[in-house]
Amino acid sequence: MSRYGDDTHWHTTIDSPIGPLGLVATDRGLRAVIWRGEETSVKLPTDMLDGSDHPVLVRAAEQLTEYFHGGRTRFDLPLDLRGTEFQVAAWRALGDIPYGSTRSYGTQAALIGRPKAVRAVGQANGRNPVPIVLPCHRVIGANGSLVGFGGGLDTKTLLLQHEGALDR
Repeated sequence: MSRYGDDTHWHTTIDSPIGPLGLVATDRGLRAVIWRGEETSVKLPTDMLDGSDHPVLVRAAEQLTEYFHGGRTRFDLPLDLRGTEFQVAAWRALGDIPYGSTRSYGTQAALIGRPKAVRAVGQANGRNPVPIVLPCHRVIGANGSLVGFGGGLDTKTLLLQHEGALDR
């Protein structure tokens, strides 16, 4: 049985228009969305269980499929976020960025009550364990440039185009 601390972790992989996505959950919620072939900042056990029928992973797969088909603009999933208080606040604020829009790192920092913590917000976003679900791809530079994204700037561009936030 896969244990990390006291948690059993389950995993599955889904296909998406941006390539395979690894999904990881505990009984508390979705723990990670991983770009295949990419390292993740999430500390995960090496012996996770097959979660193709785990209820959190089934819901996550359904909602991600709906998102990619244009039928979902917000995710409704339990999340198992593990990080510092600051990181979790930054990650949760990502969920408030409306579909099809963008926000600067400075705006995100101000909205969590830490207006001078722009770089720290950028670092927290870079460690976002559940990209797409908590849409760090919607955060851009103050000058409107697309900067920093764990899935790569090409993927960030594709996601923002998919949402209509960028011209194709």
